[in-house]
Amino acid sequence: MLAFRTAVSKKVVLWQSVCSLTHTEICSMPCEVQPRFLVLYGSQKGQAQSIAEGIVEEAQDHGLVAELSCLNQTEKFNLEKENAPVVFIVSTTGDGEPPDNALQFVKHMKKKTLSTDHYKHLRYTLLALGDTNYANFCNCGKTIERRLQELGAEQFYNTGYADDGVGLEVVVDPWLEGLWKAIKEALSKMASDRIALLKEDAGSSSKETPDSYTPNVQLNLLSLSDQQDCHIVRASADTDSKYATADSIPASATQTAISDLSCDPTAGIPVSVPQTIATANASISALDTQTEYAGDPQAASLSRSLPPLSESSLNVPALPPPYLDVSLQDVDTVEQNIGRLNNESLIEVPIHRAVQLTRGDSVKTAVLLELDISAHPEMFFEPGDSFDVFCPNRATEVEAMLHRLGLQDKRNHRVHVSLKKETKKKGAQVPSYIPQNISLLYLFTWCLEIRSVPKKAFLRALVEHTGDSVQRRRLQELCSKQGAADYNLHVRDLSLSVLELLTVFPSCSPPLRLLIEHLPKLQPRPYSAASSRLKHPGKLHFVFNVVEFPACYGRPAGKRGLCTGWLFDLINRGLVFPGKAECSDSLALPTIHVSLRSNCSFRPPSDLSVPFIMIGPGTGVAPFIGFLQQREKERQEKPEAVFGETWLFFGCRHRDRDYLFREELEGFLCSGVLNHLKVCFSRDEPEQEEEQVTASAARPRYVQHILLRNGRYVTDILLKQSGYLYVCGDAKNMAKDVNDTLIEIIKAELRVDQFEAMKTLAGLREEKRYLQDIWG
Repeated sequence: MLAFRTAVSKKVVLWQSVCSLTHTEICSMPCEVQPRFLVLYGSQKGQAQSIAEGIVEEAQDHGLVAELSCLNQTEKFNLEKENAPVVFIVSTTGDGEPPDNALQFVKHMKKKTLSTDHYKHLRYTLLALGDTNYANFCNCGKTIERRLQELGAEQFYNTGYADDGVGLEVVVDPWLEGLWKAIKEALSKMASDRIALLKEDAGSSSKETPDSYTPNVQLNLLSLSDQQDCHIVRASADTDSKYATADSIPASATQTAISDLSCDPTAGIPVSVPQTIATANASISALDTQTEYAGDPQAASLSRSLPPLSESSLNVPALPPPYLDVSLQDVDTVEQNIGRLNNESLIEVPIHRAVQLTRGDSVKTAVLLELDISAHPEMFFEPGDSFDVFCPNRATEVEAMLHRLGLQDKRNHRVHVSLKKETKKKGAQVPSYIPQNISLLYLFTWCLEIRSVPKKAFLRALVEHTGDSVQRRRLQELCSKQGAADYNLHVRDLSLSVLELLTVFPSCSPPLRLLIEHLPKLQPRPYSAASSRLKHPGKLHFVFNVVEFPACYGRPAGKRGLCTGWLFDLINRGLVFPGKAECSDSLALPTIHVSLRSNCSFRPPSDLSVPFIMIGPGTGVAPFIGFLQQREKERQEKPEAVFGETWLFFGCRHRDRDYLFREELEGFLCSGVLNHLKVCFSRDEPEQEEEQVTASAARPRYVQHILLRNGRYVTDILLKQSGYLYVCGDAKNMAKDVNDTLIEIIKAELRVDQFEAMKTLAGLREEKRYLQDIWG
């Protein structure tokens, strides 16, 4: 009997332990261990990681403990044995590929040897980040979700699909708001399931033992909203802890020290007021705001708003906790550690030749660069591959940033970055892309993306360092839920940089630490190879348009793209223009750092007899020049081989200004390397066409128009001859229009409905016969 009572007592203890680990608030017993959940992220450029870190930081406000891991850190988590809810935050990169730090995890999940109940114990939710301007929207998230369901996992909260094409926050913000209730409900349900199992166990044991003992334990669940004894001034009974209402918080709340705010200690539940309270009282009336600005009183701008926003209460994000200590050391000499440029995958190569492909009066300036890679046999590429160009931030912008921060006299000081000892940021670490022993000048030149569009969390942090109340209020608006439209219109859509933003808010003086915490890594820029090694051994060609950002409020002079502007400045003096002979004694061109990015899918068919279609307007034609150069050499080397048909759909504005590679394309056509060349010019006057066109037929202005005219051939190649279709160029317009046109062609030619046409096209994607190399 004593042994049985001891066994049951142990179960009671286990029962209580389970409850304490899975319920947020328990009034009937002390709760020393907070309930936990797991946050896993896969991130290519840091957005998914940032969101995941935000969830972990906010968990404490909800009485929860969140454990953060990257998906490639499999030594830190074990999903096979995980008994807590799991939150996945994943982005998608390339042509629907997983981020680099999620690739191995996805490969593991795809193993066919895993049983259908492998994850039957797992409870999960997922937030997927993507961009509808690109193919395979949120593909990594969808892949993980599909496999979790196939392996028996149960979803406790609906998946969010955030679209960077319209602004991630449109989906991310409401998804995060609902996440906390869902996690608590999942924890409660999982606890109930465990209790039921324990009761069942206890019942089975009691049937086996005549003298049974049944404990009577009553669990009284308590949520934060149920607390009546909390000695705090609440901002709002319904306000999520991520937000504070800027205009509705009483002044007394801002005067109360956060460390002094707590609930009845008998409940064992710490409650804190969101950090945004400290600045929430800075709101001002719309009339006061308008008096600070000159110009049209009816026009909203980056620096000012209009009703109703200017009169609204605001829900602003919680203040991100600082986690870095940054100091500057004055030294006689600073080793200019080139940090990531010492990466083994980087190669320094000379620019051998630079040719302008467009006339001077064309809308865009297109340039062909030829790199000499003869000294680097490891630089082995195939047509369709791409590579990275590592460029610095513009010297004038770096100097302007140093001046704006008041650090212009310390540009050669050594930067020391370390973690704050008292930081509350989960998983905080010094950014890996900031090497040791570098100068402040080098930090802003090679390490930080100073042109990055400031995220809302950054704007929220800037509020704390803004002296003028009008400007503080406007920054609060721009980072708030209510100001989402203004943020998109005046910041995001215009690609406004941090420096441009700070120019508009002169009373904002952020510390260096804040920029290092919030500015992302300076990313290399990818370009497609526009040549074949067979035709140009030891050389690598690529093409770029010099990107121009128009002037706007906050950017009165406009600017060029970072990498394209830098490259153009490098080669400008030695540039060869159309129709101008190259000089043998031309100026020596500089070297640049590059790194190969192998793309094993965007390549010509390995079977030479398979036909393929190429669609590439503007500089999108670049990789197809490599395709055709390769085909030309293969035809010479294998005259007896059977070669499939080749089609190219090309478009530009004017035949005589920006018809890129015209002579080479027409040469391919004459030699039979290219069987069909379909070209359209969007800005030229219509010419008399050889074929008869009815009066009602519209002149084809864009590639999708001439694609539609050749729909029968397109479907024959793709669906009857098992051919391939490649699309390269602009993602936002062209790629979407081409995709829609392909659906229309399939509908018409196969006489099927929209759904069947989309299903057919999706099948081509799955078979890797409809491939895209597109950019935003």
